[in-house]
Amino acid sequence: MNNNLSLYHLTRPSSLPENAPLLIMMHGYGSDENDLFSFAGELPDELFIISVRAPYPMTPYGNAWYTINFDAERGKWNDKVQAEASRDLIANFIDEVTENYPVNKDNVTLLGFSQGSILSYGVAFNYPEKVKNVIALSGYIYHDILPEDLNQKNYTNLDFYCSHGSVDQVIPVDWARQTPTFLKSLNIKHLYSEFPVGHGVAPQNFFEFKNWLKKRI
Repeated sequence: MNNNLSLYHLTRPSSLPENAPLLIMMHGYGSDENDLFSFAGELPDELFIISVRAPYPMTPYGNAWYTINFDAERGKWNDKVQAEASRDLIANFIDEVTENYPVNKDNVTLLGFSQGSILSYGVAFNYPEKVKNVIALSGYIYHDILPEDLNQKNYTNLDFYCSHGSVDQVIPVDWARQTPTFLKSLNIKHLYSEFPVGHGVAPQNFFEFKNWLKKRI
């Protein structure tokens, strides 16, 4: 574990000595790096897996990628400045990781849950050259942190797996259902799935994204 890098993280080394496909995991609001890391043992051995801790500590425990004000009107919920800072922090962290670990910088997958998923979209759209695949679980596209020159960027290398619980009580499924249309408008490869659960990852969901990822690493 090399925690001289800008984000605290856990690692699971790859079975490959070098040039390993990289998977970076980003947890949801109020959680930490241990949450998604529980998936690591079930994922392909050749993946070099890193699970990161978000930069803003919460009380009494947990961390956030940015503050959410649940009392505000829908459009004012998110701290945009913190969200943009976290987005850029992750982009910088990808560079640090590819310099410090035996991974392939051209084979980077981001896996995010909830707020981590929202950030995954933000990083991929702003820094498409740093990312190959995105697994976005129970999130949505937060348009305020996307680049203004969206239509000028080249997204042909990106591939998205997006999923949501059809009875999600935290992030309404209607928000997630706008994602495939948006990705299609930019000619981005994607798969969108729903599962009959709330704000979480169903076993069928895990198996589906695991198989999706296997074919792409």
